[in-house]
Amino acid sequence: MSDDARILTVLTTTGSEEKARELAACAVRERVAACAQISAPVTSVYRWDGAVQQDPEWQVLFKTARARYEALEAYLLRAHDYDVPEIIATPVVRGGEGYLAWVEEETSAAREETSAPGSS
Repeated sequence: MSDDARILTVLTTTGSEEKARELAACAVRERVAACAQISAPVTSVYRWDGAVQQDPEWQVLFKTARARYEALEAYLLRAHDYDVPEIIATPVVRGGEGYLAWVEEETSAAREETSAPGSS
């Protein structure tokens, strides 16, 4: 991963639109992602338990600050319904400065603490 990438896109897949929406919404609510995009079903072909499987899956693409990757990964491992979820991070090497700054602001750990319920 590029050491100078401030922002990452993180991909996961899940077996239902409902679970994809839940993963996306909770990640944004917990500020481990600034936003998430859910793609329509794709067909995944893979080997699992010694057999070739073919299943529909929904892709979720999260945008997060590099500094929040570990928190996003921990969230996905905790909340995901797969035994071994796909979690792939790709550095954003260039992008609109305003957008990149927004992703960093929305995923700021300090912002998460000040936005906790009951804080003023």
